[in-house]
Amino acid sequence: MAGHSQFKNIMHRKGAQDARRARQFAKVIREITVAARSGLPDPSSNARLRAAMWAAQKVNMPKDTVERAIKKAAGASAGEDYVEVRYEGYGTAGVAVIVEALTDNRNRTASDVRAAFSKHGGSLGETNSVSFMFDHLGIVTYPASAASEDEMLEAAIEAGADTAESSAEGHEVTCATTAFFAVRDALEARFGAPESARLDWRPNVTVTLDEEKGASLLKLIDALDENDDVQAVYANFDLPDAVAERLSA
Repeated sequence: MAGHSQFKNIMHRKGAQDARRARQFAKVIREITVAARSGLPDPSSNARLRAAMWAAQKVNMPKDTVERAIKKAAGASAGEDYVEVRYEGYGTAGVAVIVEALTDNRNRTASDVRAAFSKHGGSLGETNSVSFMFDHLGIVTYPASAASEDEMLEAAIEAGADTAESSAEGHEVTCATTAFFAVRDALEARFGAPESARLDWRPNVTVTLDEEKGASLLKLIDALDENDDVQAVYANFDLPDAVAERLSA
């Protein structure tokens, strides 16, 4: 799933591995359900479903589990009806937080998200109260071995992307959200399956936190991540390397 990916090293902590895996599966299945109902239950003609199935592969979800989720979603009376909701608010030290959710009960999810913010020193705001501090982008990444810098740039331009940045670590292509599926599919046709492909909220301004405030904010993000309705969490904070190392210990 997409959220606060730049802080993975902090979030991967010891313990509760099975519980986290179960939550990952639940979130992906929910996205598959919504994607399958938003169009045909055929990934070849449903870009969002293809993206959801790719996300399932990234968390090592068994193929038969994916197929059952698609069949259930395509059924005439296919269970829960999920809606997409975005929440925005502030965490410790005024850090802006965006929460994306898929829910079958808006009141329950809003109450749970509000409680998480309140418990961990934050406050839930109105829609669009913090999103102006982020850029909403499509992001497609490849390992460095997938192509040369020139090849990736040429392919990105032809696909309709905005930028392509390459380094020894790999290639990152960014595009408008409206062009995401077209760009991803064009690059996949040329270079194979990407390392990652997602819609992302990238902060255009960040707040640097010390260890105490960083620990407090990470507790909020953990609490939000543990909610089954929450699909992704984004926050505009920055941690100095020394602080990040201590918090990940």
